[in-house]
Amino acid sequence: MSANFSFSNRNFIALLLLILGIFSALYVNYYVEATTVGTAYHYGLWSLLPAFITILLSWLTREPLTALFSGIVIGAFMIGQYDLTDQILIPSLAQVGTAGILLLYLWLLGGLLGIWSKTGAAQAFADYMIKHFVRGQKSAKLVAWFLGVLFFQGGTMSTVLVGTTVRPLADKAKISHEEMSYIVDSTASPIAVVIAFNAWPAYIQALIFVPGVAFLATEADRLAFFFSAVPFSFYGILAVIGTLLLSLNITTFSGKRIRDAHHRAATTGELDAPGAKPLSAKELQTCDVPDGYKAHVFEFILPLVTLIAIAVLTFIFSGSPKINWAFGAALLLSAFIALAKGMSLSNIIDGFGNGLKGVVLASVILMLAVTIGAISKQIGGGLYLVSLLSEQLPYWLLPVFLQVIAMVIAFSTGTSWGTFAIAFPLAMPLAWAIAQSAGIDNPELFMMVCFATVLNGSVYGDQCSPISDTTILSSMTTGCDMMDHVKSQIVPATFAASLAAVLWTGTVVFFA
Repeated sequence: MSANFSFSNRNFIALLLLILGIFSALYVNYYVEATTVGTAYHYGLWSLLPAFITILLSWLTREPLTALFSGIVIGAFMIGQYDLTDQILIPSLAQVGTAGILLLYLWLLGGLLGIWSKTGAAQAFADYMIKHFVRGQKSAKLVAWFLGVLFFQGGTMSTVLVGTTVRPLADKAKISHEEMSYIVDSTASPIAVVIAFNAWPAYIQALIFVPGVAFLATEADRLAFFFSAVPFSFYGILAVIGTLLLSLNITTFSGKRIRDAHHRAATTGELDAPGAKPLSAKELQTCDVPDGYKAHVFEFILPLVTLIAIAVLTFIFSGSPKINWAFGAALLLSAFIALAKGMSLSNIIDGFGNGLKGVVLASVILMLAVTIGAISKQIGGGLYLVSLLSEQLPYWLLPVFLQVIAMVIAFSTGTSWGTFAIAFPLAMPLAWAIAQSAGIDNPELFMMVCFATVLNGSVYGDQCSPISDTTILSSMTTGCDMMDHVKSQIVPATFAASLAAVLWTGTVVFFA
């Protein structure tokens, strides 16, 4: 018996990279001494190794599951935890946040999508929108853009709501999945820093206290500072404008990949690139409506309105949107409507099961992304990057430097809120010290700009990272190949970030 092993160049490089990463992790564990900063520590440049290997393997293999698990292995070996099951994965699953992700995105979101697919409700909504509102690709994308702006809570909530809502009508209008996932992702967190009537200010204000700075002294002062800095959220503003231009079929600033995807869908009707592996499984891409059952558009609209209403009202009255409540109520309402219209319980359970199967891969990827983010934080990846700011910088260079550092931290860890917690407590005192030493005439404006660069840089890094939950969810809910989404989105996002950097620098040079 003979075996024929053939590796593509990419796979061979990926395997070699993984082996080198494991040996490097073992070297760090046994021979590299950690640097202590307060109560935390980092391993210098080595702290970036798990995130670096994960991101590089994602690009090389187009297999995020393998890449994430490889990064977890390397991070675990660095900290000397070799029992991946008992020391890493099970403790991660036991965390409230991880369990919440699996509950929401595996059971509730997957079940809701599965029932909508079984009843044909999503298809009925798409048919209704196309008949009454959508006349082609442009109007369908404008609906998606408007919904992204409307759901300005940001992050995973906006991504899931918009992606779930627009997927059926976008597919009906033959919009490429790369375009739609970019619109969904780029009107999630970017809009949340522009229309900031959400949970973001309350969380961030606690991170930006600087001793001796009067306009940051109290919680009310810091909240006022946050909203005063909103006009300087240049990246968020430009990102939302960029998706509006794409929705109007103006692809000048969208990059070659999105232009090619737009042309492919318009000329061939193919929504995915050749060889694409969409995160949304085939169970959610087709309808399996039982004979004799006719869906009504309100079977989609009523659960969706219920979902939004519960999320918004719980945010208003409790300060935090109860996403699980919202999706759970929408799921139950969809099932009850189907039962009332005569669908059998077995068919509903079958649809629910198909929905779970449709999102199980994405849910596992999300769980691994949360795990590697925790490991990166434990070994001090973000702390090391911020420590590079200890050297003196010209005042006019600091905003862009803070932007780049925030971008790299968020891209490496896949989280904007985690980056806020790492960067703001160090960046804001540094900005104030440089403002004082440089004798800036308007230090408050300078601080607002530096604040905005960290805020927006974190959003950019999170939005573009292949290990970010919003990246994964944008791909999953719109049916896009995740790496196609990452590669197509990074060009227009980087264009917006570069233009924002110019505007921030000009602002501090001419007005601070």
